[in-house]
Amino acid sequence: MADFCQNGDITTLHRMGEDRLDRLESDLMRYSRRRPIALVLPTIYAELEGTALPNIVKELTNVKYIDQIIIALGRFTEDQYKHAKEFFAPLPQDVKLIHNDGERIKKLYYLLDTEGISAGPDGKGRSAWLAYGYILAKDRARIIVLHDCDILTYDREFLARLCYPVANPHLDFEFCKGYYMRVTDRMHGRTTRLFVAPLVRALMQLLGKLDYLLYLDSFRYPLAGEFSMVADLARINRIPGDWGLEVGVLSEIYKNCSKRRICQVDLCETYEHKHQSLSAEDPTTGLMRMAVDISKCLFRTLASSGVHFNEGFFRALKATYFTTAHNFIDKYSDDAIINGLKFDRHQEAKAVEAFTKGLSIAGERYRDDPTGMPLIPNWNRITSAIPNFFELLEEAVDADNK
Repeated sequence: MADFCQNGDITTLHRMGEDRLDRLESDLMRYSRRRPIALVLPTIYAELEGTALPNIVKELTNVKYIDQIIIALGRFTEDQYKHAKEFFAPLPQDVKLIHNDGERIKKLYYLLDTEGISAGPDGKGRSAWLAYGYILAKDRARIIVLHDCDILTYDREFLARLCYPVANPHLDFEFCKGYYMRVTDRMHGRTTRLFVAPLVRALMQLLGKLDYLLYLDSFRYPLAGEFSMVADLARINRIPGDWGLEVGVLSEIYKNCSKRRICQVDLCETYEHKHQSLSAEDPTTGLMRMAVDISKCLFRTLASSGVHFNEGFFRALKATYFTTAHNFIDKYSDDAIINGLKFDRHQEAKAVEAFTKGLSIAGERYRDDPTGMPLIPNWNRITSAIPNFFELLEEAVDADNK
């Protein structure tokens, strides 16, 4: 997105000029000597058999400024775990695999349950959270970076740009969110384009321009899975255990950071990864589940700041969202026409109809249970309840990696 526009409260760092990679990596080598960087990679076994992750590993073998790579494995059998060790062996950094379904780690989850501070169900959020805990236990990294493992367009500049805003001490940012263009021969990113963006605007119409909503509206791609942060934020941020993870992380950052120390960075010319199905008839999976969980996260965050919701509000929100989303479709259609992109208004409208249904489901679930699934506790609470938990975690991960 080659422009220099600064919209909203959050600083935007654009991708301009040429000859970036050598300069970025040279600077990062210097900065990382005093501020070591740990990279977290949450993955599932299917990604080891895909085309994206092998290329990511190949690119990472040439990255010298990353000190630690923590790979959080979700739903791996013992045989798959052994294969993962071989798969990631070429990486030259200090690499540790976290076997979430291994006996040692499962014992730690059980210990947390018995103390009444559950880490919640299996998922990306819990995997990332445990990886942060291991990094904190080792107490080497000062910066934590996370990105997904299904990025088909991944290269070293992508990672360097993600690390740079927080790693550079002269920029003074504590949290950096990645963004990128999701376009091939058509527009992608349906949940952001057709749900999150119009929903935030609809909420502003009904509630006014609340600071939190203006903050969310400042992000160009709030559902991007890529970010970097100072390690101390991992101690105090809670993490959602459901599919509202990315919006939940932004909400926690909003509570714990000054907005002037938050930025977003343009990572690449274009971004491609696997696409989720809409799953219009099944709110337990696909983009529908994402819409439901994102909505509940927004409702709970707004309620925690004093916003009161009643049944009439949710009816008004449903109607306002539906109208706003269709206005967005008109804008996307015009944008597609001038750029010669394929654009299927019928499929866009079907997605909005499905998201409207998801919004209704989220409202009902919020009314039935305003607290819902609790956020995973922050690490300060864990170590307060179980003072030696970091030692137990370090021992379990290191033993699994022998």
